[in-house]
Amino acid sequence: LRNKDFQEVTLERDGEVLLHFALAYGFRNIQNLVQKLKRGKCPYHFVEVMACPSGCLNGGGQIRLEGECSREQLQEVERLYQSPPAEVPEENQAVQELYQRWLQGWGSERAQELLHTRYHPVERANSALSIKW
Repeated sequence: LRNKDFQEVTLERDGEVLLHFALAYGFRNIQNLVQKLKRGKCPYHFVEVMACPSGCLNGGGQIRLEGECSREQLQEVERLYQSPPAEVPEENQAVQELYQRWLQGWGSERAQELLHTRYHPVERANSALSIKW
């Protein structure tokens, strides 16, 4: 790849294209993607967008390690990510204590209020200054 921060992937079955994916990391690639969207020349069904170059690995807020390249760091992060055993949250003692001490039990109004969200559409604005989030 000429640009490792912009990748395209296609899912095909029996020679038929089912889905197009793209990964756009860094502001320049995001701007290019937005321009394609505005022109109606964007064939993607799903797009992952991150402002950090190389995604969040080695992004602006990350500490740079001396002597290691990004590939070695990424492999280490993936190894660490795979190493913890999977747990059922409801069986975790710390989660049970959190619900009992701070959220007044499973399914309480407080738990609903603090841990759940509701969908609401963003109203279309005439200008960027009047966007209501």
